[in-house]
Amino acid sequence: MSQIAQCSCGALRAEVAGEPDAVVACHCTECQRRTGSVLGVGAYYPKDRVKITGESKEFVRGTASGGEFRQNFCTTCGTTLFWSTANKPDSIGIAVGAFADPSFAPPVRSVWEQTHHAWLGLPEEIPHFSRGRTAT
Repeated sequence: MSQIAQCSCGALRAEVAGEPDAVVACHCTECQRRTGSVLGVGAYYPKDRVKITGESKEFVRGTASGGEFRQNFCTTCGTTLFWSTANKPDSIGIAVGAFADPSFAPPVRSVWEQTHHAWLGLPEEIPHFSRGRTAT
């Protein structure tokens, strides 16, 4: 099974094969800024199961752990569609909202809850971390 995530204008697309390795809700202030929302939700896939088409521009920023976070956005509409991190170099994160599928898998964990918006609720049964989690 494959699914397609795309930017707002459709010029940048990510086709993925199979289910994600993980879906993560992140409340860090950088994800809030990246999305313009109160959190970012990303689906993580091995790079060899992702096919990117279209033109993107990359923005690189530092992370709290000292690594790099590379986010790629559409050069036409500006949607940040996918990213990679130094701590998971063989994976690509894709914005779950870009799949436009309300039945997409829910998060398996919630990270950086120290900057979580108190009115936002997530399932209690998933692990919750005050900061990022150190395990892969």
